[in-house]
Amino acid sequence: MNRIGPGSIAAQREASIVETRRRANRLIPRLAATALLVPVAPVIGLLALGVVVTMGRPIWFRQRRAGLGGTTFTLLKLRSMREATDRFGAPLPDEERVTAFGRFLRRSRLDELPGLISVVRGHMAFVGPRPLLPGTIVELGARGVARGTVLPGLTGWAQVNGNTLLSLDEKIALDLWYAQHRSWRLDLRILARTALVMLGGERRSQPAVPPSPVTH
Repeated sequence: MNRIGPGSIAAQREASIVETRRRANRLIPRLAATALLVPVAPVIGLLALGVVVTMGRPIWFRQRRAGLGGTTFTLLKLRSMREATDRFGAPLPDEERVTAFGRFLRRSRLDELPGLISVVRGHMAFVGPRPLLPGTIVELGARGVARGTVLPGLTGWAQVNGNTLLSLDEKIALDLWYAQHRSWRLDLRILARTALVMLGGERRSQPAVPPSPVTH
């Protein structure tokens, strides 16, 4: 007869604690996002009206993005660009299609508010690497796999350290650092810095390299 020793019992107990924490870490953001959607819904409604007035329909920007472990989901944002093509029927460059209202949405990050729905569904977190196109993840190879070990987020370490002012390689380096050092303290730090970015605009960190690890 096989007997379960004290070591095995302790290991099982530790595994149970780890699993409970993992589930709590996934559930708490979903509950928080659900609660936030109640007061935020009227704001999204007003912004959606602004999109209709300045750009017409459609209101939403929908695109398949890569999530945890290479899974895909539909990212939902408020549209910030008008439909416009050149004389050959090809879409104009993004910078020529972004409207004044669209620039406001992007600068303030308010176009990301519908992403709360993805947090409620468990496809995203409040903080994490921004979800990329599945094809981009494939091109990144091992870096894409490592990046996909955490849920994508509404905001992330790269987004508060330059975001659009950074190259893709710089963003990926910051994302990988976050994946290795994530903690609730770091998440709170990122959320606080996101609020500052929303008020003051993006600024590139000099140099744009990961800092020393944050104590967990």
